[in-house]
Amino acid sequence: MNLYEHTIIARQDTSPSEIKQLTEKYSDIIEKNDGEIVKTENWGLLNLSYLIKKNKKGSYIHFKFKGGGNVINELEKNEAIDKKLLRYLTVRVKKFDLETNFFSKKDEIEKKEIIKN
Repeated sequence: MNLYEHTIIARQDTSPSEIKQLTEKYSDIIEKNDGEIVKTENWGLLNLSYLIKKNKKGSYIHFKFKGGGNVINELEKNEAIDKKLLRYLTVRVKKFDLETNFFSKKDEIEKKEIIKN
């Protein structure tokens, strides 16, 4: 089984309940195709570098999972027709970084560093 990191960007007007539904939908697709989800992160509403379909912001959802190539094919087939999504990206990695949370608040990061020391 290969290791993958998969990020989807939903439209800025997507409600939190719709974000949860999207997360569940794509988690189910991964599991139905013999994939195993290691971690799911909701990065929240972030600014885009440039306008995508007249949107300045997007809601980011990030998956870390194990699976075969058929999982990627099925994910991307469903994402291509989903009107709520702006972009998606899948990257194959050699190992997961499960400790670093790049989009947490600075206060949380400082607290974790104090606890480690």
